[in-house]
Amino acid sequence: MRVYVTDHDGKEHELEALDGWRVMEVIRDWELPIKAECGGACACATCHVFVDPEWQDKLHPATDEEEDMLDTVPDVQDNSRLSCQILMSEELDGLKVSLAPSAKPEEKVA
Repeated sequence: MRVYVTDHDGKEHELEALDGWRVMEVIRDWELPIKAECGGACACATCHVFVDPEWQDKLHPATDEEEDMLDTVPDVQDNSRLSCQILMSEELDGLKVSLAPSAKPEEKVA
């Protein structure tokens, strides 16, 4: 199965995903730039993504805990979700998301 992720530069990446994996894990394991600081515990919002409008209704609704975390980011939109809370399944094969600015890792200064 596949998930399509648009990075911070606007480039779309086709990533292979496994059933039951969190979208955040797929993004991280394919080494796209995402903070994902809490590792999927829904304890931060550093895996914030924007879900393509055609896919929004196919996802389970956000929990109150996820909504609370999304309230902590400045760039939240109606299609905002935490990628750690989206589990891949056959129904989500082809899911399209974009990395939110708030999920961009800090630039390291040499």
